[in-house]
Amino acid sequence: MGALVVANRLHVRHPISYALLGLGLWVAFLESGVHATIAGVLLALTIPARTRMDSDGFLRRGREILDEFDRAGEEGPHILSNEGQQAAVGELEAACERVQSPMQRLEHALHPWVAFGIVPLFALANAGVALGGDIGEALTQPVTLGIVAGLVVGKQVGVLLFAWGVVRLRLADLPEDVGWRHIYGAGLLAGIGFTMSLFIGSLAFGEGPLLDAAKTGILAASLIAGAAGWLVLRSARPASRRAPEASLRRIGGSVGATLPPRAAHVLPEKLCSEGGPDDGQEDCGVSPAAVTRV
Repeated sequence: MGALVVANRLHVRHPISYALLGLGLWVAFLESGVHATIAGVLLALTIPARTRMDSDGFLRRGREILDEFDRAGEEGPHILSNEGQQAAVGELEAACERVQSPMQRLEHALHPWVAFGIVPLFALANAGVALGGDIGEALTQPVTLGIVAGLVVGKQVGVLLFAWGVVRLRLADLPEDVGWRHIYGAGLLAGIGFTMSLFIGSLAFGEGPLLDAAKTGILAASLIAGAAGWLVLRSARPASRRAPEASLRRIGGSVGATLPPRAAHVLPEKLCSEGGPDDGQEDCGVSPAAVTRV
């Protein structure tokens, strides 16, 4: 662990260095009797998350390299035989590495292996639940009900209240097009517990009937949370799309009340479209009072 911290402080950025040191850390934890998963958490804390080039510098350097690539096209039409273009491609690749942190590069490199290999294998190896016997009795076990309540109720309440708190305290803002219905739906989906829930359950209960009850609760909660979250988010609309429509209806109503019957059906933004307020108010039937009110 000390070697990983030193590598981080010395600005070592090659992923192989952290992979080799992390392997040694994993073996040390495994032999010590501590769960080896802790080694992965500690390893992740030491991988550099800073970039060597900011976005503005990358844009400037990228434009320079692309200009060099364009000028080098006069040497030959094919990139395989064009040394200038080959050199520009290499420089652009180096700039892309500098604008990304080692942590991001490792994440992108490991994502397909984790998503399509490690996680499915872990789930298949740990999710075995014997559903024979009385399913109703299994679903009414205290452990099962506690896990269902924690995942279905606890997650949605925790996510919603924490998001509301940080927005209320002005520590953060809701993303564009996101409303509180979206946050609530995301909180419901957070109740889908599978790999980590099974892992924590195996550590907490070990082998036995309590672990079977925990697995039953995890699967039941995941089904409930997934279905409920899908229903909530399916009916949610972008927050910024509702506000303009409501404003348009309010504006249209106030303008229509002051327009003569022949122009009351015209939308506000279409009124006097061919002339400004000074030269088209009388022709389109809008009174100065109506324009002032809008």
